[in-house]
Amino acid sequence: MILAAGSIQYPSYVPTHYQTFLLTVFLMIIHGVMSSLPTKWLAHLNSVGSTFNFVALVIVIILIPAATDRESRGLSRFTPSSEVWGTIYEGTAFPPGVSVLMSFISVIWTMSGYDSPFHLAEECSNANIASPRAIVLTSATGGILGWFLQLTVAYTVVDIASVLDSDLGQPFAAYLMQCMPQKIVLAILALTIIAGFSMGQGCMIAASRVTFAYARDGCFPLSQYWRVVNPVTQTPVNAVWFNCIIGIVLLLLIFGGELAVGALFSIGAIASFVAFTIPIFIRVCFVGHRFRPGPWNLGRYSAPIGTVACAFVLLMVPILCLPSVVGADLTPADMNWTCLVYGGPMLAAMVWWFVSARKWFHGPKVNVEHMMLGREGNVIVGEGEEKETGSDVVVEPNRGVTKEEVAAVGTEVK
Repeated sequence: MILAAGSIQYPSYVPTHYQTFLLTVFLMIIHGVMSSLPTKWLAHLNSVGSTFNFVALVIVIILIPAATDRESRGLSRFTPSSEVWGTIYEGTAFPPGVSVLMSFISVIWTMSGYDSPFHLAEECSNANIASPRAIVLTSATGGILGWFLQLTVAYTVVDIASVLDSDLGQPFAAYLMQCMPQKIVLAILALTIIAGFSMGQGCMIAASRVTFAYARDGCFPLSQYWRVVNPVTQTPVNAVWFNCIIGIVLLLLIFGGELAVGALFSIGAIASFVAFTIPIFIRVCFVGHRFRPGPWNLGRYSAPIGTVACAFVLLMVPILCLPSVVGADLTPADMNWTCLVYGGPMLAAMVWWFVSARKWFHGPKVNVEHMMLGREGNVIVGEGEEKETGSDVVVEPNRGVTKEEVAAVGTEVK
């Protein structure tokens, strides 16, 4: 979007691959520095960024219909409702219903917003309430405001095909140029760029915490380095920069053309869908009534909603693997490489599990003292009272342990 703004201001300027690469590397380094800060600072940064995102989104939703200049271009001020609601853009060779489902590949950008709370759960206080609440509120507010933004775009866009094929290389910027004066376009792009920068920093944090979690469990080569928590910031700085370097290396795919870099993005939605749904599937199909909900939960609606979620993902996985064209029109450049790019590493991971990992991997390692598990040989039998029992149960100071809690870890209560 930054380079597209430059092209709008100076029409003769055409961004090159190396300029895109260098600018993205520069942004990633800034995100790496920000993501290495102490958690308290990150909280303030994310609060400012999230607030700005919401405010900017409201401004854009109001500004686009108010400032559109479609009439000066010989068009109606807004696209007729019959066209907005009665026409589906045929961007693929498949029936309209399938085309609509295929558009869900863009959902990764939404997921990148609300997946950060559970990657940061280990670093926040009162996580069993704060984390799920953040996930629900982020997805709900983002979904509602995003829906209004989509309506705004649908009622003001002029030509979808020219937006997608624009020389600007940035569809949102190309769309704005179709229906807005140039100065308003640059103002909206400026808001969007700042919001996108904030989101990129959130993605860097989330990705680094995933890297840290896998390294803590010994799943990466040289895991002993990537799982180190910096003693000054109390954050996994090594994981941040490991992730940043991997990202910069992957950016080299820019020089391989759209086919190469497109394969990287094609796995986004399907990978997130599968990863987010696995624990829901286990809870719905295997745990049943033995599931112990946290204090912030869906109650009796948990299982039905989980069932619908699993069914939706089972539908979407094959849909997201379909190419946009079929038959003689299908070329390697138009192929959907999700099956290869996602399926290959997953197949390798499964082979690794059966050959080696199942012998030594026994689940995630706990790196903080749990309220029930800790010092060997202690159990709290009352408020602040300890007794030697030979067990390995301990609770927080000034808190008693219930029989149910102790039974949950298989320890006898005396």
